Amino acid sequence: MAIAHDDATPHELGRGPSAEDEALRGRAIRRLKKQQDFRGHLLVYILVNAFLVGIWAATGSGFFWPVFPLAGWGIGVVMNAWDAYGREDLGEDRIRREMDRIRHR
Repeated sequence: MAIAHDDATPHELGRGPSAEDEALRGRAIRRLKKQQDFRGHLLVYILVNAFLVGIWAATGSGFFWPVFPLAGWGIGVVMNAWDAYGREDLGEDRIRREMDRIRHR
């Protein structure tokens, strides 16, 4: 089976991945790992806090004390989500700009 060179990956052409491809792959793996970890963190947050709300409901539904772990832990969950999905990775351009800024102080 012949491979059209325009559609072939470097591996299919008998060349290994470039250093840039390897670096990009590493960044992608780290980002996917953070997203996977976040989903686990979110699941535990939901299960534990649902359990606490259940205890609150079963013991008379007075003052809603589960608000404290919900809010406190919720801050951590939001920051974890931002790290996994929202925050930009440091790119070479940003690193170089910062180096130039420091250099010209």
